[in-house]
Amino acid sequence: MLKEGAPGWRALCPCCIDFHAHFIHREVFELAQPHSVSSCFGQRPLSADNPRFLGMLDPHRQVDDMAARGIDRHVISSADVVASRAWAEPAEEARQARLVNDMAADWVRRFPDRFVGTFVLPLGDMALALREMERAVAMGLRVANLPSNHRGSYLGEARYGEMWDAIEDQALVAFIHPDGVRDPWFQNHALWNSIGQSIEEVKVMSSLIYEGVMERHPGLRIVMAHGGGYMPYYMGRLDRNATYRPDTMRNLGKLPSHYLRDFHYDSCVYDPHTLALLVRCVGADRLVLGGDYPFGDADPVGGLSALEPAQQAAVAGGNAVRLLDSGGGN
Repeated sequence: MLKEGAPGWRALCPCCIDFHAHFIHREVFELAQPHSVSSCFGQRPLSADNPRFLGMLDPHRQVDDMAARGIDRHVISSADVVASRAWAEPAEEARQARLVNDMAADWVRRFPDRFVGTFVLPLGDMALALREMERAVAMGLRVANLPSNHRGSYLGEARYGEMWDAIEDQALVAFIHPDGVRDPWFQNHALWNSIGQSIEEVKVMSSLIYEGVMERHPGLRIVMAHGGGYMPYYMGRLDRNATYRPDTMRNLGKLPSHYLRDFHYDSCVYDPHTLALLVRCVGADRLVLGGDYPFGDADPVGGLSALEPAQQAAVAGGNAVRLLDSGGGN
């Protein structure tokens, strides 16, 4: 029964799913500190005992926070911006990926009605990555948590071809969340976080479009963190090049802007006007809720208030239910 005083969208969407919530594996986090953009490559190390991080280490604490925020389920992904493994050589990267994925599977096992687990991949070696994907899927994890690039190699490049084949063949969902801009310039004023992540999202989406991944795999379900960064709002120059630089279209079957609706996006844009514009650009049916727990808004659903109730319902959970059901998510 709908509780008295419940918001209107709840009548249309009984299950609220936040697609952008983080956890960390303590050992992986500590190993990453000298290599992480969030610690200025070890110059300003972070502590896993930071009170803000408690919910990323303890599933009971995270479930309590979800209840306080009115969230029914979290899609949990490793907070790679503070715990990336890309610095490690392939065997060590694969070991750390196993630790992260085992933790995600354990949280889901302990709270199956609260968490949807994602898995990370050791992208430094594609054979190891495919092996780990197989293991993760066998544990019931059916959402791939991917960075924008691995050591400067963006996800549209040919070396990732088998990965995208496997993701599509197994009807998995991909969640792309950058693990930070490594250019030291972005350390000034914490620009790696404020604008850097959005730039990385532009770069990875451009890579996926222009290298033909989206053309070859029209059935892919890719969710972009942070609303896809700046990409949805400045497609005119890309479309212009279809006429003035036709060589840029060699892997494309339609205008670049027409690929925007081939992606999904989370609502984590921190501004109601930007969110409304994102809905205008791609449609409310392509958005899922993005709270960026524990770093983002304390009331992610409240950030949808400018949308119509039916749109709020779709973004708050309806679209995620459809994505995860079609992808076989737990």
